[in-house]
Amino acid sequence: MISSRTDSRLRAVLGPTNTGKTHLAIERMCGHSSGAIGFPLRLLAREVYDKVRAIKGDAATALITGEERIEPPGARYLLCTAEAMPRDGGDKAFVALDEAQLSADRERGHIFTDRLLNARGREETLLLGAATLEPVVKALLPGIEISERPRFSTLTHAGARKLSRLPPRSAVVAFSIEQVYAVAEMLRRFRGGAAVVMGALSPETRNRQVELFQNGEVDYIVATDAIGMGLNLDVSHVAFAALSKFDGIRQRRLTPAEMAQIAGRAGRHQQDGTFGTLAGSRSGGPVEFTEDEVFAIENHRFAPITRLFWREAEPRFDSLGLLLADLEARPDMDQLAPAPEAIDLAVLKRLAGDPGFAGGVTTPGMVRRFWEACQLPDFRQQGVEMHSRFIARLWRDLREGYLGADYVAARIGELDRTQGDIDTLQGRIAAIRSWAYICQRPDWVLARDEMAARARAAEARLSDALHQRLTERFVNRRTAVLMKTMGKDAGLLRVALEDGDQVTVEGHPIGHLEGFRFVVDATADQEDRKLMLAAAERHLPQLLAEKAQKLVHSELGDLRIAQGAVWRGEQCVARLEPGKTRASPRLELTKELGKLDPAHRSRLEEALAHWLEGALAPLAPLNALEQAALDPEAGSEVRALLLTLADRGGTVHREAAGLAQIPKEKRPLLRRLGVMIGALDVFVPALLKPAPRKLMHLIGIDKRPLRETMEAVIPAGKQVPAGYRRAGKQAIRVDLAEKLFRAAHDSRAKSGGRQFTVDSALATSMGLLPDNAGRLMRDAGFRPGNSRALPEGAFGPPAPLLWSWRAPRKDRRPPQPGRTQAREGSAFAELAKLVR
Repeated sequence: MISSRTDSRLRAVLGPTNTGKTHLAIERMCGHSSGAIGFPLRLLAREVYDKVRAIKGDAATALITGEERIEPPGARYLLCTAEAMPRDGGDKAFVALDEAQLSADRERGHIFTDRLLNARGREETLLLGAATLEPVVKALLPGIEISERPRFSTLTHAGARKLSRLPPRSAVVAFSIEQVYAVAEMLRRFRGGAAVVMGALSPETRNRQVELFQNGEVDYIVATDAIGMGLNLDVSHVAFAALSKFDGIRQRRLTPAEMAQIAGRAGRHQQDGTFGTLAGSRSGGPVEFTEDEVFAIENHRFAPITRLFWREAEPRFDSLGLLLADLEARPDMDQLAPAPEAIDLAVLKRLAGDPGFAGGVTTPGMVRRFWEACQLPDFRQQGVEMHSRFIARLWRDLREGYLGADYVAARIGELDRTQGDIDTLQGRIAAIRSWAYICQRPDWVLARDEMAARARAAEARLSDALHQRLTERFVNRRTAVLMKTMGKDAGLLRVALEDGDQVTVEGHPIGHLEGFRFVVDATADQEDRKLMLAAAERHLPQLLAEKAQKLVHSELGDLRIAQGAVWRGEQCVARLEPGKTRASPRLELTKELGKLDPAHRSRLEEALAHWLEGALAPLAPLNALEQAALDPEAGSEVRALLLTLADRGGTVHREAAGLAQIPKEKRPLLRRLGVMIGALDVFVPALLKPAPRKLMHLIGIDKRPLRETMEAVIPAGKQVPAGYRRAGKQAIRVDLAEKLFRAAHDSRAKSGGRQFTVDSALATSMGLLPDNAGRLMRDAGFRPGNSRALPEGAFGPPAPLLWSWRAPRKDRRPPQPGRTQAREGSAFAELAKLVR
């Protein structure tokens, strides 16, 4: 179980993060004639490979991982993942195992334990890991020389901070993809963006994302706990978005040692670091460190590891039964515990119990080959059931010999597509990593080197595409650049309006408001003035609205808009008179307030104007229409349509819109203004929301009946409310009616013929009854065919109902309900029954 070689110097170098352990191993290896180091991550192995290659040259340095093998003939220095590392050290002069405390990991612990016990260098062996390993290492390896290294910098608890108050060069750590995305999206909005690092990313994508952070393009990085394993970043603060995670069995709180491994990423070399939690986050339980946890992390005091996980690394292959017995054997030392069932053993058990697979696995060679196939890593993280199916399909070909090059090339080609969103690309990268692993096996694939090169090239292309998608989604380069040119987050500093109209930034006074004009503090120097103005200008509208609200409230109390006026309770304060546009009326104070002294009246009018501007903010789309209609450059035809839309509250029947007179080159202007040209209506979707509709009704722009909640479908009375279109005995909001028409036209386009099917499920989900849906469809030119009955004696669902379409005449009045519409409605009802 333990290597019998005792002629090499065996040392354990233990300590927390940022103690230079890995750097020491590189220096020691380069001082020997040959060497090998095993790492926990392919990414870390690649990083050290690049460093050693720069010292020793390409010909002398090799990178060996499950998915990648760069091994020049005669290479003397091997940088490997722990799984790919030679069990006995490969007869190298120097051998090291990094992050040896992972011997206590449930999934991979037995691999690290085996290397810890057996991998030895001829002249020197180093075990690198946390100080918690000391007792168990002493017990397992009597006589080992142990040295502890102190952390170069201090790690201090900084408490909880809001996302908006995180200092630059911070890392936020989350424990689910959903939480990573949510935090990164918030940082993109308010801080210009963030790099994203997750275990599911390929090493190339992770490197590119880390570069965004390291070169200063973004000041924040959002990561899973993968960040705690050897990623060397210039991080000054680590914020935990959660303190619990799912470990494959249950949701549990992180141990203090795990917290310290992640928090230790803060501070590099002599630069001190801080750690804390993200205020306001509730995912995974309350995000608060206990006093004991803070003490343990700051002082690096953790409970020692008492047992390491072990599994027989050299089982017998005489039969499947003997193989399983050896893999489930118990260790004979108190410091070793049987490893929990890893996925490779779970897959072996599942497939060995199937006679269709186990029947032909009888010889030692076949048993060994079958076990090697089961050890294919589950890069896709799909669990035992799905991974077993993949292994089963792979084994059907492997038991006959090799995988054909054409077959492997076809599988790689299917995955080598850069279209799709972030999750799709991550899935393809995980799948391509499986094929890269398969292609690295010496006896699995014909034309192995060519197929391995294809897999690496496909992964590189997918990684580039994923990096681009992540950057597009989570990095707002314009905001990031503007913030850097403005100063250190000037626009996002906490700006407040204090008593006496004093304006403060982070509690320090920077100026004051004279009326509604900002004046910089006279004592500030030139550079400070620029920073203050940049901060104040970003927040000035908010400050002015706050001051107006205070002034209005102190003078008049709570206000509301109704009946074309501003009211306090039952008392009218001011009338809303026509302004430059209908959406921006002007205020006319009542006679009672008109008796105020001129200075006080002027101040109140200015405050009320600011208050009204904020109250009418939902009408901004309507105001944009009216402002555009005043522009002579728009042309008379467009101006006429815009004025009609404004007059009718943002909706007009298509036949009354005069679209035939609008030049095609003017239509992009309508799109920029948010105008949608539908099959039956021209409308502004933003004005169909409850807030603008209610305001238009209250100030008198649209006096039609109001539907305050603006639900999708409502009963149709004598008069249809604003924003709706009649559909039989119901009425549907015009934007949702257009959604139905577009879905039908999409089906028509896909059919390529005159007849097509229409899915009634969409109309049903909106609450539209089949008969009413049919009448609505007819208004848009859709006609149902006759339903086809099944031949006598035939069974099964009826044939789908086929529809046709003919453009309706826009100059004709809408048809009245009649026999044809009734036939159409019943046809739609029949289709709805089929869908249900």
